[in-house]
Amino acid sequence: MLIIKIDNKTTIDKALKLLKSKVIKTKLMSELKNRKDYTKKSIIRRNEVNKAKYAQKLKNSSED
Repeated sequence: MLIIKIDNKTTIDKALKLLKSKVIKTKLMSELKNRKDYTKKSIIRRNEVNKAKYAQKLKNSSED
């Protein structure tokens, strides 16, 4: 749970900006999306390997 302390001087816009930045920094939304449905560990690992292969392919093609 995110807690944002504000005083009477703090405007709503400032409080929303603080909330938004805190959500982004803690990666709360991405965590909620990942928890929405179960993904097997083997599939997660396969996706990581495929991303690494793709990144390596892009790196190698740009060096040529």
